[in-house]
Amino acid sequence: MGKQIYQGAIFDLDGVLVDTAKYHFLAWQALAEELEIPFSEHDNERLKGVSRMASLEILLSLGNNPTYSASEKEAFAALKNERYVAYISEMDASEILTGVKPTLENLREQGIRIALGSASKNAPLILERTGLLRYFDELVDGNDVAKAKPDPEVFLRGAEKMGLPPETCVVFEDSEAGCSAAKAAGMYAVGIGKAANLPSADEHLASLEAFSWKEI
Repeated sequence: MGKQIYQGAIFDLDGVLVDTAKYHFLAWQALAEELEIPFSEHDNERLKGVSRMASLEILLSLGNNPTYSASEKEAFAALKNERYVAYISEMDASEILTGVKPTLENLREQGIRIALGSASKNAPLILERTGLLRYFDELVDGNDVAKAKPDPEVFLRGAEKMGLPPETCVVFEDSEAGCSAAKAAGMYAVGIGKAANLPSADEHLASLEAFSWKEI
């Protein structure tokens, strides 16, 4: 059996292409303080790659407050998002992570299809503000999918939009939920971060600066 030939690359956004995790943390932290819920950067790690409402449920689980109604939860999530959007609206190309642009440019030169696979509903705004939008053939974000990672829906949808079989796609993720979703989709998973935090990934990199498409 010959080596798998990969034709598509699917990138998570937060923590892989740009560092928006700090803005998510600040927005969630502000909400937690208002609800008198202790919330640390360690707690914030649990929210990586998770949808907004699922993240809210995790945050609320850290407190001792009574159960909130669906409408109250929607209001909390909307407030968090308003603060987050205010932060990211000020972003520019300086916040692109190391190795991202050379990697995207190299993939385009090789004719590799490129898609975004993110839980963020603000992905188009971030890509536009940082100048990365032009590199992507397809976008799949929180507005397009119903199931959050580790469900593989976002990546399967990305492969479908690129017109490629799932097994020919490589996923770049910084969360274990995302790596698990990639493997559930039958894709090759490149974990950006510490191996101990990303056990499902097929390989691990400190950043995209160390990535070589020819070596997978």
